[in-house]
Amino acid sequence: MLSLQHGAKSRAFLSRLLIVVSPSPSSSSSSAYLDSNSYHVASFSSTDCNALFAASTDSNPLFAASTDLLVSSFKDWFKHGNKNELLDRIFAILDTRGNDDSASRRAADLALSQLGFRLSEAFVLEVLRYGKDVLSCLKFFDWAGRQPGFYHTRATFHAIFKILSKAKLMSLMLEFLDNYMNHRYLHRARFYDTLVMGYAVAGKLDVALHLFGKMRFQGLDLDSFAYHVLLNALVEEGYFDAVEVILKQIKMRGLENKITHSIRVKGYCKQNLLDKAEAFLRRLVSEGGELSGNVVSELVDALCKRNKFEKAGKLVEEFQELGVVPMDHAYGVWIRDLVQAGRLNGALEFLQSKKSSEGYVPEVFRYNVLISRLLRENRLDEVCDLLMEMKEGQISPDKVTMNAVLCFFCKAGMVDVALELYDSRSEFGLSPNCMAYNYLINTLCGDGSIDEAYRVLKNSIDQGYFPGKKTFSILADALCREGKLDKMKELVIVALEMNFRPSTSTYGKFISALCKAGRVEDGYLIQGELNRVNKVINKYAYFNLIHGFNKSNRGDIAARLLIEMQEKGHTPNRALFRAVIQCLCDMDDPEKQFFKFLEMQLSRHEPDCEIYTFFIDGAGHAKKPELAREVFEMMQRSGFEPHLSSNILMLQSYLKSERISDALNFFTDMRQRRKIGRKLYNAMIVGLSKVNRVDIALDFLKELRDNGVVPSTECYEVLIKQLCSSKRYDTAINLINDMEKVGRHRCKDDKSSGTSLLGMLIGAFSGCVKVSQHIESLEEVIERCFPLDVYTYNMLLRRLSIWEMDLACELFYRMCQKGYEPNRWTYDILVHGFFKCGRKAEAKRWAEEMFQKGFDPTERTKRFI
Repeated sequence: MLSLQHGAKSRAFLSRLLIVVSPSPSSSSSSAYLDSNSYHVASFSSTDCNALFAASTDSNPLFAASTDLLVSSFKDWFKHGNKNELLDRIFAILDTRGNDDSASRRAADLALSQLGFRLSEAFVLEVLRYGKDVLSCLKFFDWAGRQPGFYHTRATFHAIFKILSKAKLMSLMLEFLDNYMNHRYLHRARFYDTLVMGYAVAGKLDVALHLFGKMRFQGLDLDSFAYHVLLNALVEEGYFDAVEVILKQIKMRGLENKITHSIRVKGYCKQNLLDKAEAFLRRLVSEGGELSGNVVSELVDALCKRNKFEKAGKLVEEFQELGVVPMDHAYGVWIRDLVQAGRLNGALEFLQSKKSSEGYVPEVFRYNVLISRLLRENRLDEVCDLLMEMKEGQISPDKVTMNAVLCFFCKAGMVDVALELYDSRSEFGLSPNCMAYNYLINTLCGDGSIDEAYRVLKNSIDQGYFPGKKTFSILADALCREGKLDKMKELVIVALEMNFRPSTSTYGKFISALCKAGRVEDGYLIQGELNRVNKVINKYAYFNLIHGFNKSNRGDIAARLLIEMQEKGHTPNRALFRAVIQCLCDMDDPEKQFFKFLEMQLSRHEPDCEIYTFFIDGAGHAKKPELAREVFEMMQRSGFEPHLSSNILMLQSYLKSERISDALNFFTDMRQRRKIGRKLYNAMIVGLSKVNRVDIALDFLKELRDNGVVPSTECYEVLIKQLCSSKRYDTAINLINDMEKVGRHRCKDDKSSGTSLLGMLIGAFSGCVKVSQHIESLEEVIERCFPLDVYTYNMLLRRLSIWEMDLACELFYRMCQKGYEPNRWTYDILVHGFFKCGRKAEAKRWAEEMFQKGFDPTERTKRFI
């Protein structure tokens, strides 16, 4: 399903593309019939499309039917561009990855022979040009050379040499040449010509020249074809002294032609002798010399590479006006160089100008260059125009075009179309490349189609592709987020088998997801593997592992992981220490476990107050005040005077265990030894309130007020909550009034304050009085104490959304009636609440309204949409 954000964009592009489904302006049918003489399907005029999409939505049957029509049209266009079924069958036979034993080779030989085609130089060259991969081309070349009645020529040898060279398989090419004399088809091709060409193309020019000299010593000579292969290789590698020698030989034998001139201009350009190249070119024109399109394009390309675009453009126009040479190749090079330099607008303007004035139609690979760059820059309107132009001009797409089309549909928000074309790839011989796979996987993940993305990934691996790190990370994040952990585990195993190392952050997210899913042992195993290869996971993964083992009551492993985490350079916070200590205290022999952990911490570095403080805090939360007291005294014996924080934590450890007498004695002891500040009083009041010793807490509050000190907001809040819980509302309101007198106000719209007075009051009432039954009463009580605002209503809405969404909606409308403007959080609460209670249709309706208001959902809500 297309996401809500992409719907409008996809409909806009679909509307435009349907206009060119057929070039016939007279057709107005919207049925998806196919014309047997054309690769187009039924046409839509712009009027038809505007009417069709006026009220269309992604779920509208018209939208679905139109999408099907578009898919059919592109499928048929792709089929039109892949008409050579014989060549596809040849390469299907040759594609035997993983089955390269002798039996498989014999079976492939037999299958090729049974196809019944006639071998010729032209046919072999056509097969090699069509080749899908180097290995298959080599297999066909070898098979052809072993067939009775066929012998490889210089042209076929040159073709296979170029394939090997382009693939940078020089060692394989040299091995091929070294074994050349052992082949059956050796003596039908000119022996030395073939070797000279082969070594020249392989870049072994010293060997090629040595063989050439040996030929001349024996009275043998190269033919025109081999001479020009050697000359071109010398120019490419910069052997310019040898270039002049070979040029002289070519002239002496009367072999000079337009290819010679083109290579000579290339040589001048390679030496940066552009003025000399231009003068040579103009001399050829004035003398009426034989010229090819390449001779102009070589100079145009050289000028562009040196950033002389103005001069290159003038040269193109000048030679077009002269009319002495075919300009299609020069036009193509000019467009390519403009695109590579980022001058896309210039390239597009030139193309349209030449198309209208001269009827120029670029070759398909020139269109591909333009489309690929436009895609990279997200200029989707121009991509759409070029695709429409190609379809209208019946230009057969190649594999690069098909991959670009997949990427376009992904970027245009039409991943459904891209996926259907991908699933139909066998019908028209599409072989997706890495870019197409990455776009598909990324877009499917963004669209929430995680299973489809994973399926595409598995297919890509079967085809020999593996996604880039960014795509891998996106898919891994999606799998972890959606809890598809078995798929994620399989993905990690495949990555490791292919020697692909995901980032440590990806591993960290996977470990965290495993822990959250209760599979902490699996996460621990992965963390161990990473330790083995010296990879360090992030601190959040450590946090999740430690919390996971705490939940399973394995405090010993949690403690070991916390120490390892510190050794890896991460700093645990107090809450993590507290959680580990609490778990250790719940195990057998808690005192032994507790002090073993403390000893390990103290042995890591010089003892300091913070470590002792962490353990006092942890023991207090574990309700082990005797352990806290022992650490407190150990700290003093080690020469550290307890500071305010450690005193507060020691006091709180007594209060949490409801050891009120010990807490009062400790407080009195400190009061006798020093002046007690506001923070200790606050800790005492809050601690007593939390264990429901409200009257004692109120006495301390009065004592603090009598001393002229203002208690903290937390003191008031916790006391008010306990008073409300005990239905002592009068006293609670008195405290609220006192709070107002001393200037303790809640922070307006402070979303970070989870313990605001308003929050406590709402929590108190909603805990004692069910909000869904008394929402108006609660609203009135709150309004007596505080001015109602959007923040207040949002808190009430969030509480209501837990139980009753209908009442939440009522409160929303009442809020609007009173003049309060809902904000992003208001809508997010409602969308999230409807999704949580399974009312998806209403959730989507509220989400649409949210988008229309210009608000984006929070991350926790996005995963539902």
